[in-house]
Amino acid sequence: MAYTIHPIVLGSKRFDKGMMTYQFGYGQPYTIPIYGWLIKGGDKRILVDTGESHPIQSPDREAALGGKIYTFEEGLARHGLTPGDIDLVLHTHLHNDHCENDEACVNAEIIVHEKELEAIHNPHPLDFRYLEDYILEVEERGQVRAVSGDVEVAPGIRMVHTPAHTEGGMSVFVTTAKGTAVITGFCVIMENLEPPKEVRGMEMEVIPPGTVTDAKRAYDILLDVKGRADILLPLHEPRFATGEPIG
Repeated sequence: MAYTIHPIVLGSKRFDKGMMTYQFGYGQPYTIPIYGWLIKGGDKRILVDTGESHPIQSPDREAALGGKIYTFEEGLARHGLTPGDIDLVLHTHLHNDHCENDEACVNAEIIVHEKELEAIHNPHPLDFRYLEDYILEVEERGQVRAVSGDVEVAPGIRMVHTPAHTEGGMSVFVTTAKGTAVITGFCVIMENLEPPKEVRGMEMEVIPPGTVTDAKRAYDILLDVKGRADILLPLHEPRFATGEPIG
C-alpha cells in the first residue's frame, strides 16, 4: 500500500524561533504553520491532527508561510471532504493547536497515546497548552481510542511512541511510493533534523524541540526518527505550506 500525504495549513503561530530550536535561534521572529495532514490512498480517510478552530487568516502570515491558511472546513473542502467524512484522526499529541477541531469529526475514531489523555485532564502548570475542553465531547461520544505504545493503524501506517516534546508524543510513519515518510510526533522545523553547519560543527546531529520532556532523551529520539525515514515531515516546517502532495 502506497499513500500520499497532503498538508493543510489550519493555523499559524508567530513567536521566537527558539520555541522550535532548543538552545538556538533565540531572539529571531519566526512564523510557523499548524497543519492537518490528510493521508490518501487507502480505504479510510485519515487525518493526522486537526489544527486550530479559529485560525488567523491574514495576508502577512500567509506571506511568511508561503501558503494559504484555511479553516478546517475550507481545508477539507479542497479535497472534496467534510469533517464528517474523516474516518480516523491520529494525534501526534494533544496540545490545543493540534486538536481544536476534533469535535467536528463526528464519525472518526480518534487515536491518541494514553499519556496525552492523562496530561490533558491533569496538566502540570507548565503544560498550559493542554486544554481539556477540546477533547471532552469526543470522549463523551466514545470516539477516543487510547494506546500505550506503537500501533499499526492501517496497512503501511504506523504510530510510534516518541516522547520528545510531550510524554505521549506519537510520530506517524507512512509508506509512500517514494519511501517511508514520517510526520514527527514533536513540534519542530526542518532545522531541528537538518541542523546548519555551525551546529553540526559542535558535533550535534539534531536539535531537540524548544519545549522538551528531557533534552538529552529528546536528542536521541530525534536522531532515531531521522534514521528510520526517507522523507522527513517536521510538524511545523513552513516549506510544506504550499499544500503540494508528498509521496
